[in-house]
Amino acid sequence: MFTNDISIDLGTATMLVYIKDRGIVLKEPTVIAVNTDTNEVVAVGSEASKMLGRTPPNIKAVHPLRDGVISDYTLALEMIRRLIKRVISKVGGRPRIMMCVPSGVTDVEQRAVIDAAREVGAKDIYVIEEPVAAALGAGCKIWRPHGCMIIDIGGGTTDVAVMSLGGVVVSRSLKIAGDEVTDEIIKFMRREMKLHIGVVTAEKLKQTIGGVIQRDKEILCEAKGICTITGFPKKVTVSSNDLYTIFDEFVFNITERVREVLEETPPELQGDIILDGIMMTGGGSLLYGLNERIAKEIGVECHLAEDITECVVKGSGIALGNIDITTDPTHIYHKKAYIKE
Repeated sequence: MFTNDISIDLGTATMLVYIKDRGIVLKEPTVIAVNTDTNEVVAVGSEASKMLGRTPPNIKAVHPLRDGVISDYTLALEMIRRLIKRVISKVGGRPRIMMCVPSGVTDVEQRAVIDAAREVGAKDIYVIEEPVAAALGAGCKIWRPHGCMIIDIGGGTTDVAVMSLGGVVVSRSLKIAGDEVTDEIIKFMRREMKLHIGVVTAEKLKQTIGGVIQRDKEILCEAKGICTITGFPKKVTVSSNDLYTIFDEFVFNITERVREVLEETPPELQGDIILDGIMMTGGGSLLYGLNERIAKEIGVECHLAEDITECVVKGSGIALGNIDITTDPTHIYHKKAYIKE
């Protein structure tokens, strides 16, 4: 008999839904396509994602979240409702829902997330900060009197946090993450290759040949787009050696936030972090060589978590499952990390 606990990682790029005892039951791009003439929803999730950059004028395919928060409330609500409807029948009744939010989320942004969860029929709504959930999902024992540092790089936000005794000691959240890398590739292709490409092609380049350090073996990838000089279709071959130098500002912004967090961290916790290293989670952390580059800049080893893109939703599922277990040592962080509506 499954419980009706649901945890949701509502990411800028992807939405993941986790049901207790059943695991991840939904993993869909956070994209919705709408007919602007009739205001009817054409598609959501994977089907809508296929339409990005390929729609006629009367069809709009968009990400209703930007920088980790809801930017278009109406479209986001409809997208969430339709995606959750796919899994709600598997739990029955009115579920308890845990929503993940960036550590620097404002009250207004948090309220939008809570309202969206309420609209889909949640019984109780809880909110957990993404770095806390990411740490739990990565297997960190954050309830101990021991320092644990997380860098969670998603699509729209990067969260850097130090935790101890179940709470966040120091944190920073910046609206620079995987989407920034994609934008840099689009700018590079226009500037250096004289080729205008879309987000889908840029994502392909990022995942195939993207990186922040030079690879031992060069990798090539073909890109198609519109020539900015002639206006005609054109294809070019891009090398991994072309891209690794364009992300210096991206790396700098993240390492600066990491330095700020470490500078504000108490010395005893700093010692723990130096001993254990820094845990990196989120799809943005998969950019080739990023963990090595940050480790070199900071002087602390950086580890990539297992199931790196699923840590947040799995961690929030662990937390939601322990909410009523007051004898469990993890109850300490319930008071600090969750808001019950």
